[in-house]
Amino acid sequence: MDAFTTLTAIAAPLPMANVDTDKIIPARFLKTIKRTGLGVNLFDTLRYDADGSERPDFVLNQEPYRRAQILIAHENFGCGSSREHAPWALLDFGIRCVIAPDFADIFHNNTFKNGILPIRLPREVCDLLMQDARLGENARLTIDLEAQVIVRPNGESIRFEIDPFRKHLLLNGLDDIGQTLQHAPAIDSYEARQRQEKSWQPGITI
Repeated sequence: MDAFTTLTAIAAPLPMANVDTDKIIPARFLKTIKRTGLGVNLFDTLRYDADGSERPDFVLNQEPYRRAQILIAHENFGCGSSREHAPWALLDFGIRCVIAPDFADIFHNNTFKNGILPIRLPREVCDLLMQDARLGENARLTIDLEAQVIVRPNGESIRFEIDPFRKHLLLNGLDDIGQTLQHAPAIDSYEARQRQEKSWQPGITI
């Protein structure tokens, strides 16, 4: 998993509440177990007409938001079913940070596991950042995870809170497997000891 330290990027405004995981990635695209290739279908029903043509009024079909790495939304982002394909699709599109007043719990947990930073801020602050985002490419936001601040285009800093352990994992690019591998020497030592001490057990080989 890629570490998240500091990100300066285009932010896309999505002034919608209750964006569920089926809007983020519709169920018909969940057949894959790969984490790549889903970005093209991110917000599929919002981005495309029935014939597959782009809807020009949707923000991610517009310049410069096709290259957005930050998404700003309203309340209850990621509600609905618990599909992990939702953060996969966001990440594959290029989104590394989602800012909203609050998130559905399972989606919130899944974002951290996939290297996406979810930031909770009051609705009025999200609306302020959306105003910045609407200014386009020259109004980029900077997310400094170590300092826990968002820097607006005018230089103002907005502080956000994050669980210290989850912050540590993002800063170091550690998912569940990465956390386990940190203990690899201890695991190897334990397994070697078991092989020596219990070589008499069926299935134990030296």
